[in-house]
Amino acid sequence: MRVVLSIAICAVLFLSGCSSRSDDNIQRSELENLYELSQDYLQNGRFADAATLLSQINARYPFGPYAQQIQLDLIYAQYKVGRQDQALTVIDRFLSLNPNHADNDYVRYMRGLVHLQAEGAFFQDVFGVDRSDRNPVYAERAFDDFAELVQRHPDSKYAADARQRMVWIQSRLAKHELAAAEYYLRREAYMAAARRSVYIVENFPNVIEAKRALEIMVASYEALDLTQEANDAQQVLNANF
Repeated sequence: MRVVLSIAICAVLFLSGCSSRSDDNIQRSELENLYELSQDYLQNGRFADAATLLSQINARYPFGPYAQQIQLDLIYAQYKVGRQDQALTVIDRFLSLNPNHADNDYVRYMRGLVHLQAEGAFFQDVFGVDRSDRNPVYAERAFDDFAELVQRHPDSKYAADARQRMVWIQSRLAKHELAAAEYYLRREAYMAAARRSVYIVENFPNVIEAKRALEIMVASYEALDLTQEANDAQQVLNANF
């Protein structure tokens, strides 16, 4: 009786193991099919469909064999459809869980792009909308993202583009300060105008906005009868522009 019972138990365990392996194979096959479909969506520019599908796969198989690649693809898809909050959530989680991943330079680069997208540069460039007076918080975050990328991954293939974008961001930040300086100059708040201009020259000396900042410094110091300061600013202006 004991022998029969032992055989029965072994049979149940064997069948259970087969069932488990069968379920694993089914899940893996399903995952592979869904992942291939998501790649088709990406390759054909169906980014909204790709983002939706990749989000579903990521939620259903958070630790599957394609988990990290799915998250990398999801970051790109969310960026392409302008879902900045969702993209940043995936980015921060990826960097937190994979601090030494080989693609972290790409992830940091994408975080900078997402913050630039949130800055709304597209509408300013395409439609000529000057929003220099707007709080540049996302531009500042993008600058920090690209600076971190360049510092951590100086040899990354994304580093050169990141450096170019940092130059553009500096110009954006300088325009914000310049808008304030122009406002104070119009209001005859000359010391405030001069201080804003000094900040531009000291922090963004290589952008074209520095020329106008120096001009405001000269005008402001002359209005305040600060002759030496006005002359110094004029000399710097003449020497550089």
